[in-house]
Amino acid sequence: VQLQASGGGLVQAGGSLRLSCAASGPSFGNYVMGWFRQAPGKEREFVAAIRWSGGNTGYADSVKGRFTISKDMAKNTVWLQMNSLKPEDTAVYYCAARAGLIWGRIRSSTEYNHWGQGTQVTVSS
Repeated sequence: VQLQASGGGLVQAGGSLRLSCAASGPSFGNYVMGWFRQAPGKEREFVAAIRWSGGNTGYADSVKGRFTISKDMAKNTVWLQMNSLKPEDTAVYYCAARAGLIWGRIRSSTEYNHWGQGTQVTVSS
């Protein structure tokens, strides 16, 4: 499984960005796809996740109502639409994947065994 994240950039507070994660590999039928972020000097933290089949979604409290995770199964791509961005959203954003991940464990980065290379998001005040 290979994951390629893109779409990061520099945006003013209140602006929007859409990140994409292009996935390649075997069938993703039982996968959970997640987004995490890591700011300088901080631990990697959960942002959002989606079940490839069924479409269940989950969000960190800090982004709920502002970010939306979605998928395009035909393109094997997961999107993270980020609206109302804040300076504290500044981080490197990573997409991740794990086959058969138990939904109750989606917030744990150690549960994911496939990672993309990260894309920088910078929000200026």
